[in-house]
Amino acid sequence: MSVLSRLGLEGTLSGAWSNGPIATTGEEVQSFNPTTGELLGTVRLATRDDYEKMVENAQAAFLRWRVLPAPKRGEIIRQCGEALRQHKDDLGALVTMEMGKLLSEGLGEVQESIDMADLAVGMSRQLHGLTMHSERPGHRMYEQWHPLGVVGIITAFNFPNAVWAWNATVAAIAGDTMIWKPSVKVPLTAIATHKIIDEVFQAHGFGGVMNLIIGSDAEVGETMIHDRRLPLISATGSTRMGRHVAQVVAGRLGRSLLELGGNNAVIVAPDADLSIAIPGIVFGACGTSGQRCTSTRRLYLHEDIAETVIDKLISVYKTIKIGDPLEAGTLVGPLIDEDTVQIYERAIETIKAQGGEILIGGKRVEGVGHFVEPTLVRADDSMDITRDETFAPILYIFTYSDINDAIARQNAVDQGLSSAIFTNNFRWSEAFLSSAGSDCGIANVNIGTSGAEIGGAFGGEKDTGGGREAGSDSWKAYMRRQTNTLNWSTDLPLAQGVRFDV
Repeated sequence: MSVLSRLGLEGTLSGAWSNGPIATTGEEVQSFNPTTGELLGTVRLATRDDYEKMVENAQAAFLRWRVLPAPKRGEIIRQCGEALRQHKDDLGALVTMEMGKLLSEGLGEVQESIDMADLAVGMSRQLHGLTMHSERPGHRMYEQWHPLGVVGIITAFNFPNAVWAWNATVAAIAGDTMIWKPSVKVPLTAIATHKIIDEVFQAHGFGGVMNLIIGSDAEVGETMIHDRRLPLISATGSTRMGRHVAQVVAGRLGRSLLELGGNNAVIVAPDADLSIAIPGIVFGACGTSGQRCTSTRRLYLHEDIAETVIDKLISVYKTIKIGDPLEAGTLVGPLIDEDTVQIYERAIETIKAQGGEILIGGKRVEGVGHFVEPTLVRADDSMDITRDETFAPILYIFTYSDINDAIARQNAVDQGLSSAIFTNNFRWSEAFLSSAGSDCGIANVNIGTSGAEIGGAFGGEKDTGGGREAGSDSWKAYMRRQTNTLNWSTDLPLAQGVRFDV
């Protein structure tokens, strides 16, 4: 039996799931393996009418789910984590087959969702508020947090399982119900994930807490972001998409949680340990074929070691195996589709036109599949393209002489997601982490830009959107704060000494 069969993904599948599949009437989309071109499955997209049914289901489920004690909600999410564990091998393989990342990355992505479930269980017992001292005698003040309602979750193709978990597991323990709109490029992973999770919720009588809708941006996406019944929209994708979502949601005074583009940089100091810097740079630039929002796009090398590092990188790039991500030894799989390959090719043309020197790579790999060569480019700050995010394995290399100059140049882009420095110099690392240092939401020392742990809040600044997901106190984004004052005296004093005698 195949992976698709074991996950129940045969035949034409519904693009709307709420208390089971909804008989959708939209157009059909097909999912292809970007490695082989093989047709994996067909999905019939959801319509606006399907969305309306789903919102009604989610609203009804919210009325019951919100009053279930948070630790009880956490127990159901714990069982969801166990269900994901049982299906990890098949689900991880499906991620690789549909998205094209390495099998270890596909399995790692599902493990990240499992870990998020475990983390959310702990959060379910720590949704704490503060207690404040009142200035009025016989009064007590405190704050508490309540569920928001129906949350909209919009995810991108590059993490078709984990980014859902960053949001859904935390929103669920917070008491919210949710509608998930995944990328139409990876519909099968979304359907498989939803079916695994929804089975747990159905067993507890809470169908409608988790809902899945696969539809076009025009038909479903626009409807979601304009819908006042969804107090929060969490959206992962391009900066262009995020600007539109933010404007629309703000126009109805809703909340946005945005995880958008990155143009991430690594600074290498002259004293850096190259035995860890080189692997960190290569994984950051080439992992997931450069299709992570945290992928390393820019590299700043101190002029004393620049040529040494460049020579080492070229030597490593010559050994990188490009091919089937299911095969052992492969380090770079395909890009997601032909459109992305063409974006890569146009970027290479622009690099040459703007004076960049291609040191290695720069071409598509002919044959079946959407493969390109990981590319190193000697660049300078006059090249406009280096300030943009190209979702492909292209790394721009710059040199510097002063650490403060390197940090300023790292910050001189619109995006602000992830950043890193490799150094053993205490003063340099502290300068990098100081308030005058990296302006990114993530700043690392002696590890690369890519591969964040779930325990910390994930997200960035500037054009990255400002959102925070996963760990730390990210649960607050999915709840509403309420301040409470209780008067247990027999008087009614007013704050600030105001008198109003009647």
